[in-house]
Amino acid sequence: MSDEQFDELANAAWRRATKTGSNGGNCLEVAPLSGGRVGIRDSEAPEKAPFVVRPEVWDAFIDGAKKGEFDF
Repeated sequence: MSDEQFDELANAAWRRATKTGSNGGNCLEVAPLSGGRVGIRDSEAPEKAPFVVRPEVWDAFIDGAKKGEFDF
């Protein structure tokens, strides 16, 4: 990881879903990054390297979630 990427991730505006509620915050966090990319990390281990996905990958994930593809 380059210094530029490290700095961007360290200063990213990480956020959790508003429906996280009172479960202690055990969830994923996401952050918008340059070039439309999205960072994804575990809220319980923010010190670990996050996943970074291209905009089209994030869009496909959101589309699938809205369509219920991940529902049990």
